[in-house]
Amino acid sequence: MKSIKARKQRKSFFNAPLHKRQNNISSHLEENLLMKYDRRSVPLITGDTVKVMRGIYKGHESKVATIHVKKYRVEVEGVTITKADGKKIAKPVHPSNLLITKLNLTDKWRRNNLEKKVSAETKKDIEAEGKQQLIELEKERKQEEARLAAEKKAEKEGDEEVVEEEDIKEEPTVVDKKIDSKIKTEDSPELDDASDSNKKKTPQTKNKSEGKKKKEDDKEETS
Repeated sequence: MKSIKARKQRKSFFNAPLHKRQNNISSHLEENLLMKYDRRSVPLITGDTVKVMRGIYKGHESKVATIHVKKYRVEVEGVTITKADGKKIAKPVHPSNLLITKLNLTDKWRRNNLEKKVSAETKKDIEAEGKQQLIELEKERKQEEARLAAEKKAEKEGDEEVVEEEDIKEEPTVVDKKIDSKIKTEDSPELDDASDSNKKKTPQTKNKSEGKKKKEDDKEETS
């Protein structure tokens, strides 16, 4: 027997285990889906297409990105808020503010639950739609893998080009060698001192040779 007291109902709702919380995160179906599946609401799962019915994003239609079971909140693609630092984050939405416009039928357990109270024709439609969605999901997955592989390849090629540029060093030309040698001679004081000493020695040797020549000339005159 269930209690009709509000405090007990609220207590059971907010203290419910996760497997019961999942059923509580339900939204109403659009009119055409309501007539097709003969039920008013369905528990939400990721991939369902929903329409926001209240708030600043009223009328926005997109897929369910994330479901926070503990918080009874849903994140919808494109529903964001801007923080003080300018960063955009997802804005959680209560499931009662959403209307389901298209169901995600890739889960076989969900398809089985929907097929319980419907006609044979509707069962066939559910199975066909589920297969079509699985094919589309596989295509999207392959495209995403190809995109990630292309990005990784581009990053590797960029890294290889940087390494090659670092490894390749230009060989110094003859002019560069001359300039380097001049800079070295200007910077080394020992070479400057040696060159100065050589300059000082050269006049002394000249004077000695001139003195010897004068002595020889004097001897020749006396003789």
